[in-house]
Amino acid sequence: MIPKEFDYVAPTSVGEAVTALQQGGEDAKVLAGGHSLIPTMKLRLAAPTLLVDLGRIEDLKQIRGSNGTLDVGSMVTHYRLHTEGDITSGVPLLAETAYSIGDSQVRARGTLGGSIAHADPAADLPAAILVLGGTIVTNNREIPATDFFLDLFTTALEPGEILTAVRLPRAKDRTGSAYVKIRNKASHYALVGAAAVVTLDADGTCTDIAIGITGAGVKPFRMTAAEDILKGTRLGDADLQGAVGKVNAVDIDWMSDLFGSEEYRKHLAGVVTRRAIETARSRV
Repeated sequence: MIPKEFDYVAPTSVGEAVTALQQGGEDAKVLAGGHSLIPTMKLRLAAPTLLVDLGRIEDLKQIRGSNGTLDVGSMVTHYRLHTEGDITSGVPLLAETAYSIGDSQVRARGTLGGSIAHADPAADLPAAILVLGGTIVTNNREIPATDFFLDLFTTALEPGEILTAVRLPRAKDRTGSAYVKIRNKASHYALVGAAAVVTLDADGTCTDIAIGITGAGVKPFRMTAAEDILKGTRLGDADLQGAVGKVNAVDIDWMSDLFGSEEYRKHLAGVVTRRAIETARSRV
């Protein structure tokens, strides 16, 4: 199908983009990589009257480091996320997760900000952003990642607000991370995916751990109950089995569709959680 008629602007600054969105009203949409918005427009599931293309705003394509953190611009592509040295060395989990997205064509065009703002429940990056303790930076405020993802395709972004960067702490010493997913064979989206960050002390005891799940519920979430019982352990088989048993304790609306029932996704959440923790532990 062909999209409905729309106007198009390509501002060169965030201020110009915000002004264009405000003038366009509720029917104006931001265009980042376009992998999600353009197909829905072609199916006429979305019919914006104005597209505000962020592709010419160079400031949104920058990666800046300071005080132990990296500010990754919202228009940084998935390809750059898994090839830029500052990210592969400073935030390796982000690089690994980005490399798992789609295929080379998708990674060449898709963007960090587009994926985060769209909040597809099966997207890969949100789980990594959660466990890394990321902060979503917009044109007028900063939002902890834990407060950003609200519901199915719903975030804390307000009308006229533009996601400009994601701030992430650099990897700590004696810390390993991993992202593991069971992928949909056709789309390569996560049927269920798990991101894990593990910190061990000198004798191998877990001093800190974060586990994030995507694809299983209406939004990405942390496995906080599992995290709590694993801190202070050696992450042995019995410890991991106890953590997997906490899947049912998560207060989330689980997904159930043609690709997997709620029960199946709960099972897979336990499987990828264990695999991600074991891999992260091996990388410390």
